[in-house]
Amino acid sequence: MSRAFLIVMDSVGIGGAQDADRFFNDGRPDTGACTLGHIAMACAAGAAENGRSGVLRLPHLDALGLGAALELASGMRVPGLGATPTGLWGAGNEVSPGKDTPSGHWELAGVPVPWDWHYFTAHEGSFPPDLVAEVCAAAGAAGILGNCHASGTEIIARLGEEHLKTGWPICYTSADSVFQIAAHEEAFGLPRLLQLCQDIAPRLHAMKVGRVIARPFTGRPGAFTRTPNRRDFAIAPPAPTLLDWAEAEGRVTHAIGKIGDIFSHRGITHLHKGKSDADLAEYLLALGADAEDGSLTFANFVEFDSLWGHRRDISGYARALEWFDAVAGRFLGLMRPGDLAIFTADHGNDPSWTGTDHTRERVPVVGRIAGQGARALGQVAFADVAASVAAHLGLGPRGAGRSFLN
Repeated sequence: MSRAFLIVMDSVGIGGAQDADRFFNDGRPDTGACTLGHIAMACAAGAAENGRSGVLRLPHLDALGLGAALELASGMRVPGLGATPTGLWGAGNEVSPGKDTPSGHWELAGVPVPWDWHYFTAHEGSFPPDLVAEVCAAAGAAGILGNCHASGTEIIARLGEEHLKTGWPICYTSADSVFQIAAHEEAFGLPRLLQLCQDIAPRLHAMKVGRVIARPFTGRPGAFTRTPNRRDFAIAPPAPTLLDWAEAEGRVTHAIGKIGDIFSHRGITHLHKGKSDADLAEYLLALGADAEDGSLTFANFVEFDSLWGHRRDISGYARALEWFDAVAGRFLGLMRPGDLAIFTADHGNDPSWTGTDHTRERVPVVGRIAGQGARALGQVAFADVAASVAAHLGLGPRGAGRSFLN
């Protein structure tokens, strides 16, 4: 039995979303945002030279059809991404009413989001008093700090010292449907932080807030650092996903990175987590060599988004893409005859764009069935990815999509 690998390059959008005018960054519509295209153009213009140089070089992903998918989605032809496709290539279109992590991943796994997410829109005093009171009670604290929209690194630098003095948790949000709590791993305690997030998550989920996120940090005033012990308490998908379908058929499923949290640990046989995308790459390569026949591996590489997109660091994003392309090349060399690999994304996060939020974009759907040649997929739905993986694994037609492998 052949295997399937679904690999999400978090936030690597390719522009062109038809409804981008309905989504905003600091009041500016996302129309015209194009994460990959604008990074490639900046590289070609010599404007992304920190730690790298020259045009964007992604030979392995471009050989599959990444540059062709970019042109299909956005009309952009960029230096360095002009290879003739040798794999599967197309552009994915989302229908869920959000440009967030759960929406994109659930829909890629066959389940579009059927509701509108709740967002905390006020930039100051973001949370209602009754929610604040519930958090205080759960934390055993007299108050909270923050209660605003903020960058995670900025808010711990600003409020970390006060947090150490008062013991109050730092609570903040963003343009996403999230409630985030930062606390010092030693002074507040990592187990206490995780328990606090777990205790209040049902209340937030009932409000249709997508994720409660524990954001632990260490250090001292002037030198606070977030740790890799982040944990997301995500609302459960509203219906069985690709992972559940595979589990129901007795298949082994491997989740790499954030996939366990995003899917509330449903349908997962083995969870592989690490401190960095470099750690996750080692898991992917090991599974490329050794994953069981008939298995599904679902991976998320988050640092494109978390380290470079939100921070609007074009050079950093370009470096990450070039590093990952080398990983992809090594992985593709491990595929067995008949294996399916799909590289895609869940949304955009254009580092050249206004604000610091995700951008509403189409995403690449590129890959290979080992032993087969090029195939243009055209415009596909996110849910078609799940239907195609299911068809490849012999799980039968399921979910909201249609297989593009027929």
